[in-house]
Amino acid sequence: MDDLQNDKTEYAGHVANGVVVLDEAAHLPEGARVRVIPVIDLTLAERLKKIIGIAKGLPSDLAKNHNHYIHGTPKI
Repeated sequence: MDDLQNDKTEYAGHVANGVVVLDEAAHLPEGARVRVIPVIDLTLAERLKKIIGIAKGLPSDLAKNHNHYIHGTPKI
């Protein structure tokens, strides 16, 4: 894999019937080793769902006045 560490080219694709299919032709030498890293498209809420709502005892206006509580600016 050392040869790929210096190559900054990336190819996008998808999995079809268990096989990685590239979206456009890639001109790679026969036998070239490749690395496939799955892209997981999650919303911010999906990524943070385990921690959303776990903080207790916060002011009810924290979202609106977070700068006041963090930096001491006047409340809105």
